[in-house]
Amino acid sequence: MKVSAAIAEILKRENVDVIFGYPRNAVLEQAAAGGIRTVIVRQERTGLHMADALSRMTRGKRMGVFAMQHGPGTENAYGGVAQAYSESVPVLVLPQGYARRLAHVPDNYNASVSMRDITKTCEPILRAEDTPAILRRAFSALRNGRLRPALVEMPWDVLEEEVPQPLVYEPVVTVRTAPDPEAVARVAERLIAAERLVIHAGQGVHWAEAYDELRELAELLAAPVSTSLEGKSCFDETHPLALGSGGAAIPGQLRHFLDRADLIFGIGCSFSETAFGVSMPAGARIVHATLDPADINKGVPCIDALAGDAKLTLAMLVAACRERLDGARDPGPVSREIAEVEARWLSGWLPLLESDDTPLSPYRVLWDLQRTVDVANTIITHDAGSPRDQLTPYWKSRTPLSYIGWGKSTQLGYGLGLAMGAKLACPDKLCINVWGDAAIGFTGMDFETAVRERLPILSILLNNSAMAIELPIMPVATERFRATDISGDYAAFARALGGHGEQVSTPDQIVPAIRRGIEATLRGQPALVEFLTAQETRASRL
Repeated sequence: MKVSAAIAEILKRENVDVIFGYPRNAVLEQAAAGGIRTVIVRQERTGLHMADALSRMTRGKRMGVFAMQHGPGTENAYGGVAQAYSESVPVLVLPQGYARRLAHVPDNYNASVSMRDITKTCEPILRAEDTPAILRRAFSALRNGRLRPALVEMPWDVLEEEVPQPLVYEPVVTVRTAPDPEAVARVAERLIAAERLVIHAGQGVHWAEAYDELRELAELLAAPVSTSLEGKSCFDETHPLALGSGGAAIPGQLRHFLDRADLIFGIGCSFSETAFGVSMPAGARIVHATLDPADINKGVPCIDALAGDAKLTLAMLVAACRERLDGARDPGPVSREIAEVEARWLSGWLPLLESDDTPLSPYRVLWDLQRTVDVANTIITHDAGSPRDQLTPYWKSRTPLSYIGWGKSTQLGYGLGLAMGAKLACPDKLCINVWGDAAIGFTGMDFETAVRERLPILSILLNNSAMAIELPIMPVATERFRATDISGDYAAFARALGGHGEQVSTPDQIVPAIRRGIEATLRGQPALVEFLTAQETRASRL
């Protein structure tokens, strides 16, 4: 058995049923021969985004895998690997490499050297007989601890060599770690003693599937719950204790409660300092519960900490708090305060959310979208820049993993691949990506991949014919050289690639066009609905 065939066999044993890639890479053909669906994209970054979404939506049970050619293919893939690394998503990256005798020649791109800083593990196969051990190490990294990409570089000459038979490989085990029981008892006392506790939940709740435990702790303590962008949808945002999710743009009630909290309990989050995350108030007293101890005191100082799996941590805290309380606290006062503050904040945005202006308000488009789709059975994601700010504070997620949030790295074009990967993982869901007219310029050709691979997603495109958020910082370049102008008939583009495409310019056609787009997806056709919007740059930054 050649190395390429052995790798395909190991993928099957690890329950991989889809591989994303761009040829040439010998593993792609061997995987197809072994019955693994091969999805070929138009550019490498999108394929990595699709693999990223597949891992997220299945909690790693169907691991996302991406394979690409040596040299330029691997170079083009760098951004997609970096994006998954920044968002803590496990993806197996399989770059073909130059022959071993050429691997370190200047000008030859060496993935195991160049991608070491954006992967959890990064290892080349230098001897055929080492293939099972190297893949075992990679999958162990992908399934345990802090989740991030693992890379196995495959020099092209190694791929043709023979692996000793029989192939000895067993699927790797997944382990979970729990925090110190004494520390749990101490933290439980702190949570109970707090008068204005806020629970801040991150992506770790998704990976641990700790939804029930998070809700149970919040209801027991009558504590309001906020989420990071990556954690959005881990707590029902229509729940009376929900504060919503924030990034660069943030809902008023979330900022209100964080700024007045006497204790913030972060669970399953890194508290990484980023311009696109929820900033913690200066001097806040924070208890940090996270899987990776390296995050403790990294971005914010904490007064106490727990290290362990979010589900195990929350279950232990619930039990410890129940032992110390006579029963669940009354959520009424906190719920009423949340509702009152949210109503005041939202009243300031309703003129945009319900605007009848033309060009269209992007806020009106997304407000109508939320009121047209079945939110609980929809998976939505945003793109970088304005679409994220115009969607996140106002969209109320109902069910787990119904919102794919992101933002530590802000590469344009990420949303399309995420929506396609989500549709592959969850074919019964309506999967939506919200694009800006700058983002489509980065990954738009992969709309054809959605058509070709029969992945009927709904793309909502906000077209304001400009790099709008750059206008205030490039006034001279814009006036003299029109440097921030961009344009295109994107609905026609979608039709040319075989999808459903239409353009909307008046408020009365927003909902009918969305419905026609949804109907197209139900027929199996990807849809792009383009809305001609105002150059709106306002965002809820509090």
